[in-house]
Amino acid sequence: MAAPLDLPTLEAAATWYVRLNSTPRSAADQQAWRQWLAASPQHARAWARVEKMQSQWAGLPADVSLSTLSGMHAHRRAVLKTLGLLLAVGGSGWLATEHLPYQALLADQRTATGQRRHLRLADGSQIDLNTDSAVDIAFSADQRLIRLLRGEVLVQTASDSRPFIVQGPQGSVHALGTRFIVRCAGAHTDVCVLEKAVELHPLNHPSRVQRLEAGQRACFDRNEVSAITPAPAGAGAWSQGMLTVIDWRLGDFIAELGRYRQGVLRCSPTIANLRLSGAFRIDNTDTILENLSQSLPVAVHFVTRYWVNVEAV
Repeated sequence: MAAPLDLPTLEAAATWYVRLNSTPRSAADQQAWRQWLAASPQHARAWARVEKMQSQWAGLPADVSLSTLSGMHAHRRAVLKTLGLLLAVGGSGWLATEHLPYQALLADQRTATGQRRHLRLADGSQIDLNTDSAVDIAFSADQRLIRLLRGEVLVQTASDSRPFIVQGPQGSVHALGTRFIVRCAGAHTDVCVLEKAVELHPLNHPSRVQRLEAGQRACFDRNEVSAITPAPAGAGAWSQGMLTVIDWRLGDFIAELGRYRQGVLRCSPTIANLRLSGAFRIDNTDTILENLSQSLPVAVHFVTRYWVNVEAV
C-alpha cells in the first residue's frame, strides 16, 4: 500500500492548480509544471488527486479563480481552498483528525498564534480577531453573518437594518446594536457584552433565547445557557495588546498566557493556586515570564524557546 501523501506535496499540487488556472498563464508555467510532475512519483499521485477533485467538484468555486482575485493574499486563499478540497478527495485520513483544522484553514480571515488583527467590514462594523482565531464573513441582503470557526473575536456593530449574527459551534449570538466578545472555548462558547445587549441562541434549542446586557457574561453549549455573571475587569483588553487580571489563579493565568505563544507552557500544580493581579503586554510573553519571579515565589525554566516550565522556587 502506498504511503499517504504528505501535506507539502498536496500544497504544491494545489499551488500548481491555482497557477495553471489563473490568467494570464505562460508556456513557461506549463513547462515548469511538467518538470515538477516528473520529478517524483508522489507529485504524480498528488496531481492524480487534483484530477479526481476536478471530476468530483467539476472545478472549484468561483472565488478560487485568480481572475476574480488580486494580490498575494488572494493567491494564498485560493491555494488553501484548493488544498482543502484535495484533502477531502483523499478521504477521511486528515480530515477525521485534528491534525489539520480544515474549516479554519480555509477561513476568510485568520490569525496565527500570538497574532491579532483588526478589520473594518463593508457595513462599517469592526471586528478584532484574537490569537489563533478564524472567521468567515458572509454578508447578504438579509443579514450580516460572522462564522467563528476558532478562537475569539471582539465585535463593534455599525447601524444597519440587517441582523448582525455571530455563529459558533454551539449556537449563535444576535447583536442588538452592541460591542461584545465571543470566544470558542472547547465544548462551550463564552460571551461577554461590553455595550448594549445581545441574545444567545443555543444550537439545539434556538427558541431558548437568553438576553445579555452590558457588563454581563455567560457561557452556552448546544442545549442551554449558563448562569449570568458579571463581565471580568479588562475584558477585551487583548485588542489593545493587554492582558488584565485581577486576583487570578496562577494556573489560569499561565493557561491564558499560553494562548499567545507557540510551544509548551506549563505551570506546576504545587503553585497553581497562587494569586496574581496586574496588566501585562501580551506581545512579549517572554518578558512576562521572566518578570514573574519578581512578584511570586516561582522559578521560570526555559527548557527551550518553545518549552517553558513555571515551578516552585
